[in-house]
Amino acid sequence: MTEQGVRWTAEQVLALAPDEASRKAGGRLGGGGPWSQTGGSASGAVWGLCKGSGSKPYRTVVDLTGPAYNCSCPSRKFPCKHALGLLLLWAAEGLGDPAEAPDWAEQWLAGRAAKAARPAAAAAGPVDAEAARKRAERRAERIGAGVTELEQRLVDLLRGGIAGQQQAGYAPWEEAAARMVDAQAPGLAAQVRELGAIPGCGPGWPARMLEEFALLHLLDRGWLGVSGLPEPLAATVRSRVGLPSPAEGEAVRDHWLVLAQYDSVSPDGRLTTRRIWLRGLESGRPALVLDFGPPGRPPALALPVGLVLEAEARFRPGSAGLRADLGDRTAAAVPAARTPPGVGTGEALEAYGAALREDPWLDSWPVVLGPVIPIPGEGGEGAWQLADAQGTSALPVALAAGRSRSGLWQLAALSGGGPVTVFGECGHRGFTPLTAWQPGSAEPVALA
Repeated sequence: MTEQGVRWTAEQVLALAPDEASRKAGGRLGGGGPWSQTGGSASGAVWGLCKGSGSKPYRTVVDLTGPAYNCSCPSRKFPCKHALGLLLLWAAEGLGDPAEAPDWAEQWLAGRAAKAARPAAAAAGPVDAEAARKRAERRAERIGAGVTELEQRLVDLLRGGIAGQQQAGYAPWEEAAARMVDAQAPGLAAQVRELGAIPGCGPGWPARMLEEFALLHLLDRGWLGVSGLPEPLAATVRSRVGLPSPAEGEAVRDHWLVLAQYDSVSPDGRLTTRRIWLRGLESGRPALVLDFGPPGRPPALALPVGLVLEAEARFRPGSAGLRADLGDRTAAAVPAARTPPGVGTGEALEAYGAALREDPWLDSWPVVLGPVIPIPGEGGEGAWQLADAQGTSALPVALAAGRSRSGLWQLAALSGGGPVTVFGECGHRGFTPLTAWQPGSAEPVALA
């Protein structure tokens, strides 16, 4: 079967939509009515002309190896509704036998191929090593001063007590975060902003704030003594403080299964972070790919859950070996042929504990659990659990910030009281389910 012939599902296509409006508009273009001159290549590209309101049809082409999109419409959304409609048409009906791309599509595809083949070094200018060293030293000094100031602030708060933090409001923490930005420590700034939101998070907030104080103090001490730390831990400290981590770590070429994808918005609403979880089918290694979107625009990278893509993942130093950047993808992504193997709840906790040795600030670790049975809380509103189907142990379910309980009921309906395989994040607050599979089915269900 050709690459173009291995089609995605409509759900996987719609998962690429940047927003609900695009999802609906793309769905209306998923039939053959507005399309002409559609086709696809054996190398993993599809194209077509879509009739619009103007005299000329829109030229739309999608490179399935990205996926990447190009359309002559004026929309600034990626993918636009025409790209979504073309992919839905391809997913439902196929686009015939592999063919040669028309000139307008081939020109864009050839440009992508040429850009991918261009050596990275050719794009980079000459590096002044001495100037770079001096800049790094100046930044380290500013971060050190910011860390010392932050430590003093934490000491003062603990001496005076934290009971008044609810009345103090968010402003003092925003001011402290701004000081960390001035110190060129954006990672510390983000953590300080999160502290300001804790007093309003409900019962038990003082204990949670003390926990976060302890972790922040540990990071501060780690930075002040970073020169004496083992290099993997030192790289983690630098990354947590906010220094950019070079993408020059271990490279792993594998077939990567997309396990989950979800977005989160920063407390100030200025940045959307997309987290994409992958798992190497040969290596078994987890990988976290991050992409970011500025205000008003979603992140550009979108990988539908359940697809398998062949690529090289280059892992960044630190971050418990999770953070990775995807290299060139030379073949179109294809649906997974089977459900990923799962582990028991005890093994999941052991994996998280082992990861904490490399990154003490790690909130969670990616785990495929299975087979497990979701157990609703008392009255349906209490604490949910995921229990081993063949055992007596279970993990409490933790909802991520901003996520509703609808995903839990979706999981319960999928299970029907029986065992399922679930992928999610296992951490100190419990297990957050993100994707589930029914027994015997390779088709994933992304949980709301």
